[in-house]
Amino acid sequence: MGLFNKLTDHFKNAEFSVAPNKKLKTISKDFKTAFNLSLVFYKGPKIAEGDLTLAALNKKTSKDVNTSSNQDLKIKASMKVGQVEDLFESTFGVKVQIKDSAAKSLIDNDFTIGDASRA
Repeated sequence: MGLFNKLTDHFKNAEFSVAPNKKLKTISKDFKTAFNLSLVFYKGPKIAEGDLTLAALNKKTSKDVNTSSNQDLKIKASMKVGQVEDLFESTFGVKVQIKDSAAKSLIDNDFTIGDASRA
């Protein structure tokens, strides 16, 4: 089943896009729908309010959030959790953590998004 899951992950949820004008709670909801995992945004050491947009988060944190990035953020189920978290950091300059669907436990960075969603 492992090989089948890996092949499926390459084609499933091939693109997950993030727009800076979307509210964080909407991005998190869409991520949960796509991957059955929780995506948690941070401003500094605290969890960011869901009603903020990425653009508004820029005004609330000392770190520069790159809301004018012209790169498409594409996430595939075959990507590792650590890669996805790093992608948010490098594309938008925002810290995220991926947790289980109940948002209680962090997912190990070496798991793929697909494997974590099936766990």
